[in-house]
Amino acid sequence: MILGYCQDVARPKRQEEKRAALIEATIAAGAARGLRSLSLTDVAAHAGLTRGAVLYYYEDLDALLVETHAAGVARFCDERDALVDALDDPREQLAVAIDRGLPHGPDDALMRLLYEFDVLAGLSALHDEHVQNMYVRQLATYRRVFAAGRSAGVFRSGMDDETLAMTFVALEDAYGLHIVGGNELMTVDTARTAMRRLADELGCTPA
Repeated sequence: MILGYCQDVARPKRQEEKRAALIEATIAAGAARGLRSLSLTDVAAHAGLTRGAVLYYYEDLDALLVETHAAGVARFCDERDALVDALDDPREQLAVAIDRGLPHGPDDALMRLLYEFDVLAGLSALHDEHVQNMYVRQLATYRRVFAAGRSAGVFRSGMDDETLAMTFVALEDAYGLHIVGGNELMTVDTARTAMRRLADELGCTPA
């Protein structure tokens, strides 16, 4: 009985680990192939599994993509929010929000995949929901930072916090798309500098 109980407890954990590994494989395969041409066979190859083994955990490719999208949004937003929330100075928070909102380079597989998921918007209600959820969370991060800076008296922008947040989300998305797209005229440093200079011009100087 004890052995059977232990096996029952261990099985969900193994399945969770397999699903997590398949999400990582999907991110890698998506970065290599692009979402438009991605197949279950591609994911299986990156995971070192057969196509049938992938289907044991996910009923089809779209189900796997939906979960990968949700995991990617959570990873991007949760990690940035945790770093921002660990700081007390709104100027430092803004600097971190800008830095962590941009891809780390053209080879940032997670950010590339998140941008590519935008092309699936309109094809699936779940994909629409995840795209919108990421945008809402991006807005919330910046809105919270700008409000904290205004409350502390260190940000003195004549622009309201909602418009500021929308502006900086639009910038990080536009710059980020150029970065992961391999535009040699747009580097991470160029994008970071431009966003910091704009913040300064708007009365919200980052640390």
